Amino acid sequence: MPVAREPDDAATEVVELAKRHAALRLAASLPDADVGSLLDAAFAELEAAIGLLAAPLASGDQAGSRQAESDASERRLLRAAFTDAPVALFLLARDGTVLRVNKAAAELIGSKPGYATGRAFTTFVDLSGRAAFQTQLNAIARSGRSGKVRCGLLGSSGPAVFELAIGPVSVSGDNDRLMVAIGNSAQAAVGKAAVTGGAGAKKPAARSKKARATSNGGATENRGGTGDGVITATGGATSNGEADRGGGRPEPASGGDPRARPAGAVQAITQRMDLVTAMTRLLLENENFSESMTLQRCARLLAGELSSWVIVDLARRGQLRRQFVIGPEGPGLAGLKDSAASLNPMPGSLPHTVHESGQAVLIAHADDAGILGPGPGDIPLLMMLGTTSVLSVPITDGDSRYGVLTLARQADHKHFDIADLGLVEELGEQLALAIRVDHLFRRRSEIADALQASLLPRHMPEIAGVELAAVYVAATDGVEIGADFYDAYRTPGGWGLSVGDVCGKGEEAAAVTAAARHAIRVIAHDNADPAAVLAGANKILLAEELSGGFVTASIAHLEWRGGTLHVALGSAGHPSAAVIRSDGRVQLPGGGGLPLGLDADAEPGTHEVTLNRGDILFLYTDGLTQARGRDRTYFQARLSDELAGLAGSDPYQFEAAMRRTLFEFTAGDLIDDITMMVLRVGDSPERPARASGPERRDRSGRAGSTTTVR
Repeated sequence: MPVAREPDDAATEVVELAKRHAALRLAASLPDADVGSLLDAAFAELEAAIGLLAAPLASGDQAGSRQAESDASERRLLRAAFTDAPVALFLLARDGTVLRVNKAAAELIGSKPGYATGRAFTTFVDLSGRAAFQTQLNAIARSGRSGKVRCGLLGSSGPAVFELAIGPVSVSGDNDRLMVAIGNSAQAAVGKAAVTGGAGAKKPAARSKKARATSNGGATENRGGTGDGVITATGGATSNGEADRGGGRPEPASGGDPRARPAGAVQAITQRMDLVTAMTRLLLENENFSESMTLQRCARLLAGELSSWVIVDLARRGQLRRQFVIGPEGPGLAGLKDSAASLNPMPGSLPHTVHESGQAVLIAHADDAGILGPGPGDIPLLMMLGTTSVLSVPITDGDSRYGVLTLARQADHKHFDIADLGLVEELGEQLALAIRVDHLFRRRSEIADALQASLLPRHMPEIAGVELAAVYVAATDGVEIGADFYDAYRTPGGWGLSVGDVCGKGEEAAAVTAAARHAIRVIAHDNADPAAVLAGANKILLAEELSGGFVTASIAHLEWRGGTLHVALGSAGHPSAAVIRSDGRVQLPGGGGLPLGLDADAEPGTHEVTLNRGDILFLYTDGLTQARGRDRTYFQARLSDELAGLAGSDPYQFEAAMRRTLFEFTAGDLIDDITMMVLRVGDSPERPARASGPERRDRSGRAGSTTTVR
């Protein structure tokens, strides 16, 4: 009993108590206040205040004290009887809100006792029977008479039908409480499942990665609300709802085989690691990334491994659009999937909220049937899918939000827990990174295609007396912008052809390519001498001081002379042009010279040849000669033999045959871009060549061709 104090001592203690109270309030206002320690200190001061208030009564009536002790003892006895009763007991408010549960009830729903506190009791009722149960509960509350109700409860081992005895509890003469008791036979079955380590023997869930990232190193709880049991991941896990101090999420009740629990926990962790590994392998093995196909494959993996419906919504032009819904197989479910997939998430629905906030949400027991929005016929989608546990995570890489991944689990499976939330968050981040990389590569590929197209002529001009075809084949090792070019242009005495290659790839190399191509074209407009044209292009590249690398080039200026085609060749460090005579002889006049952009005094190599009807002039870049076969040999060693076999061929057939031969030789692995130009001599024109249109057609009806192959 409290010891009576002198008045002066009591006054001193009150002053000291006030000082300590002010100090605690000041400490609580600090940004990094340790709330737990402050709460313990506040409880200690509260006990001290109780002692001060009780002290004057110490010398009072001893009979009253004994009566108070008797009342306290009786309350402890009643509390112990409620807590340890072998029957599951729920104490409810008149509106059905859970006020308290005993150990057996917590074991029944597979959680700590504090998890259910503050939630509607219907949260633990099977979805299809919630409306009917709520009506029966209200009827009992209004009548004040006890009753029995049969309904399905979402127990730790799945849904099961129980008989519930419900009756009013009078406090101070008012029937403002309801007691729900579950029959012994049903409870015994659940208890057996928990002891034997079956489906009801739940294991502690690992905390979400996000929950570990809180400033105080742990998860936080919001005890002020009475929501649906929502856990949001915002750097820490937050449980919305009245909860015990042990945690605001479903956790296993104490008990069960201590040897089985660790083994089950290890198995669960192993399964989650296997799922992450399988998802990573799926993303890495997808060489030709297709966003839609990859998401579907990932969704099927999640649906199978986590026994759930999977809903994928992606952001399209600022709006969240449903892409597909994947779930269990069975009669009539295919139509349900299609119907659900046709409905975009509405504002206020869980996926829409998660996308707007960027915060993951876990609803272990969904009380609001409309959380996923309306389904076909305005029936809540949650009810259409027959699900009671939902989690939804943003598909985000931290900078951009690409959509939402939502999982919903049916009542016959264990509800989602915080470990499931952390797992799906991690998978959502992996998906977001895969989508981000895909968008990046797609954009780079589009830019590369656009820049490459700007470096090549859109079509070949008509040149009197010859047939002409050209092709650009991109390397297979990436999406870098190629540095090859080719062109056909007018010269004072006829026409000119050019091919070239820049040392390097990418935007800087593309700038050098453009400068070289246009310099050759402009200078050749007034000068038919290949050596002078290449020397002028060299000066321009040196003057511009471009950093994209040097250029090798080969040009051929064409002029008809007395029924034969005279060709003046110029080379700046480029492989020799090839002449394939109509009788199959192959001649390589030679290359020579130094690349453009290296030395101001560089002199190009020059050669002259005469072509007759049926002869072929072949210009190419070094990607052709340096192509490597599976036997590690180079294509240059067999170039002459391949060219001889194509003597007299149509230019289009010529370049197509060369491409097929190259792909067979390299097994499709081209280490460098390849450019080829093929010219076959026809009949001598009766008058000087002139440009008569943007493109020509040969005798077979095909137009003059320029081709790009990527």
